[in-house]
Amino acid sequence: MTQVVSSAEGAVGAVKAGRRDIGIKKRYAAERRFRIYGIAAISFGLLFLFLLLFSVVSKGYTAFQQTMITLPIEFSEKVIDPTGKRAEDPSVLVKANYPLLARDALAKALNVDVTDRAKAREITTLVSDSARVQLRNLVTADPSIIGTTQTVSLLASANLDSALKGQVDLTVDEGNRKISNQQIGWMNTLVENGVLGKHFNTGLFVNGASSRPEASGVGVAAIGSIYMMLIVLVLSLPIGVAASIYLEEFAPKNRLTDIIEVNINNLAAVPSIVFGLLGLAVFINFAGMPRSASLVGGLVLTLMTLPTIIIATRAALTSVPPSIRAAALGLGASKMQMVFHHVLPLAMPGILTGTIIGLAHALGETAPLLLIGMVAFVADYPSTPMEPSTALPVQIYMWANEAERAFVERTSGAIMILLLFLLTMNVGAILLRRRFERRW
Repeated sequence: MTQVVSSAEGAVGAVKAGRRDIGIKKRYAAERRFRIYGIAAISFGLLFLFLLLFSVVSKGYTAFQQTMITLPIEFSEKVIDPTGKRAEDPSVLVKANYPLLARDALAKALNVDVTDRAKAREITTLVSDSARVQLRNLVTADPSIIGTTQTVSLLASANLDSALKGQVDLTVDEGNRKISNQQIGWMNTLVENGVLGKHFNTGLFVNGASSRPEASGVGVAAIGSIYMMLIVLVLSLPIGVAASIYLEEFAPKNRLTDIIEVNINNLAAVPSIVFGLLGLAVFINFAGMPRSASLVGGLVLTLMTLPTIIIATRAALTSVPPSIRAAALGLGASKMQMVFHHVLPLAMPGILTGTIIGLAHALGETAPLLLIGMVAFVADYPSTPMEPSTALPVQIYMWANEAERAFVERTSGAIMILLLFLLTMNVGAILLRRRFERRW
């Protein structure tokens, strides 16, 4: 009887052990599946990130090179000042037909008779219209070059630039592309003679907005973005940190502070275009500030960035161990001394990280800036934040709506510059956190 009972207990134990083994196997299998799902999700995200970056870089890397035509140009007095009155009337130098000088120099390099109007017209379109301004500035800066021959590098037209970069399908019918077979032949001749070539495109970084893609740049937009980021930094950092310190360390815990905290969290999720409407109503319509000014853009982005900085700062203050506070108060420090001498320095890495991330978010915003008029065509550098300007994301938006094929590479090139700024700011946030972070 005893043996029967023992064998029965052994059987029950074996069944329980088997069930336990099955349960462990199921948990291990679930963990493996979860790990696979996580790896698949990360791989999916990295794949789409790679496709995005590949699409931008493949279209935009050519924007950092620009086709230039280097020619000996004769600054003929017959063209610039045929009446010889420049000493009495300096405006004569401004009104001269400078594109004619570039056309004649290019025709001479190609041995083309400019009396043939069709060929003369085709030669003229090989040079950018910005040559007028470039040659005019040379003459007005130094009128003594009139009557001499100077070697000058001029911008090629957008169509010639695209053709030299291989962005034009030359196999299609001549009538379906903007550059003719005759111009393609001239292009090859100029390349062989060393007259035509690609150079680093400094104009992309220093020029302002232009209707000609080859003369467009992000210089003015970059200055506008810098002005706005400085305004955001000067206003949002002290206001956000002060509000966070008060709410976290000094404010009584009651219904009013609960409502304030809820509203701060809600403001962090409000669409950015709502802040643009607020800026339009308050700063422009009510306060009478100028449209398209960096000051207004900076104020709008400050309002949008404040909730992010406040939330990040409060989280950084909360992460400081309570023992630090208790030790400071136990040694006789006042509450103000405890906060500013002990808690705030220890929370500074998190505060700086949150601020930089907030600034990076503000740098890439477009919608609120469109509503306050920063989509205006601005070609001159703003000397103060009160003057009309634009911003990098708005400049990208404007170029993306242009019909010219050459603006496609400019758009992608500007996106690469903006991504570089954002990457730099995020890397800076990571380095600051690692530099000042303390582990408890």
